[in-house]
Amino acid sequence: MKFIVGLGNPGKKYAGTRHNVGFDVLEILRRRWQAGTGRTQFQAEVVEVAAPAFRGAGSAAAAVAAEKVLLIWPQTFMNLSGSSVLAARDFYKVSPTDILVICDDFAIPLGRLRIRPFGSAGGQNGLADVLKRLGTNNIPRLRIGVGPLPPGWNAAEFVLGRFTATEQTEIDIQLQRAADAAALWAGTGDLSAAMNQYNTAGN
Repeated sequence: MKFIVGLGNPGKKYAGTRHNVGFDVLEILRRRWQAGTGRTQFQAEVVEVAAPAFRGAGSAAAAVAAEKVLLIWPQTFMNLSGSSVLAARDFYKVSPTDILVICDDFAIPLGRLRIRPFGSAGGQNGLADVLKRLGTNNIPRLRIGVGPLPPGWNAAEFVLGRFTATEQTEIDIQLQRAADAAALWAGTGDLSAAMNQYNTAGN
């Protein structure tokens, strides 16, 4: 089994904010894989998908391997996201390398994705909590650029804000690319392939 964890804050108040792009990517995957409604477990909304056909296009097209994928939307609010991931990890006994965390990053410009197999949280509090609770930095992560932080802005206010109309057009493209990258990883287990294809500003 593989986990794809999208970080965000629950509730309509936070829908569409920069901080919720992880949730948004999971919604794209849910629709693509026709996964339907999920269940509440591990202080999260979870959807279990068995070998779904990935309906992407071009070089990202692939079939998810014959194993289950668990989509996880932690409902603990961003800064406590790790409690959900830890509970799911303990239940299913998955390896840290079989967990992909998707989150926003205001230190990365809008229009860029950054996939890494390990490393620090880089100031992203939700990711930091996941790493802390699981006791390892060796957890793959896909950061979606929502920056840069405008001069004089408070970081918390910025990430809890919404995109401008122009930014929304760009982020919609990047959310689709992030879903492509997550599906490629889930289908092949090859994080390097996802990194090589999606750690760029283009296509």
